[in-house]
Amino acid sequence: MADDLKSKLQAKAQETHSSPPTPAQTIGAYLKKMEPEIARVMPKHMDVDRLLRIALTTIRTNPQLLECTIPSLLGAVMQAAQLGLEPGLLGQCYIIPYGREATFIIGYKGMIDLARRSGNIKSIYAHEVYTNDEFEYEYGLHPSLTHRPAMNERGELIGVYAVAHFMDGGYQFEFMSKEEIDRRRMRSRSYNSGPWVTDYEEMAKKTVIRHMFKYLPLSVEIMRSAAQDETVRPDVTEDAISVYNRPLEAQVISMEGEQADEQNGSRQNKGRKNETDT
Repeated sequence: MADDLKSKLQAKAQETHSSPPTPAQTIGAYLKKMEPEIARVMPKHMDVDRLLRIALTTIRTNPQLLECTIPSLLGAVMQAAQLGLEPGLLGQCYIIPYGREATFIIGYKGMIDLARRSGNIKSIYAHEVYTNDEFEYEYGLHPSLTHRPAMNERGELIGVYAVAHFMDGGYQFEFMSKEEIDRRRMRSRSYNSGPWVTDYEEMAKKTVIRHMFKYLPLSVEIMRSAAQDETVRPDVTEDAISVYNRPLEAQVISMEGEQADEQNGSRQNKGRKNETDT
């Protein structure tokens, strides 16, 4: 009896030892291997162990992320490290699956954090506006904005505004209607998944702040950081590729291509005519 039990235990131990690693274990091993490189690129205020722990938890809790390619997952974590943003519950950034590619998305709080690092922004924030709120704004020579939220039932969301106060006393604000926010949302391939579904208001506020970035006194480095929003990095050593859908821009490019073809064709025809004349 004892020998039989011992044999079963040995067989069980061998089975456990020979079983292949789970996707989470494989990803964890790759992250551990990349730890020195990730630590090298991240800001000094961040802890690499904490970032890797949060990133691995984020990946483990989303079965679709476990099916993504390891290079794209490592690339997303590397982007978070480079920008000094933590994925997950804090809402600074997200790692979202798009097919088998891991997509890096900056969150509302991440956009605010990037703006504050410029040293020229005293404060920056965004708020939702609802139908029962008292809300007025005006652009022009004397821009102004007044918002008094309703105390009880606020009604339907009608838009979002963002405000940035500068160190020199100036300010900038932008308002965007819900219709415009949704149009911009539809340009994203992650429009029907991830934070756009679970945290719509936060993503709406980020959309307005992202649009306002072009008017803020930010450094080139900060602007480049913001440009990494909604990107896939197929390999850790490669540049990020935007996953935004831009059908209008594609049409313009197509038209320009057709015009170029027409011009080339006319030159060729003209050349043939000259050859005939000679």
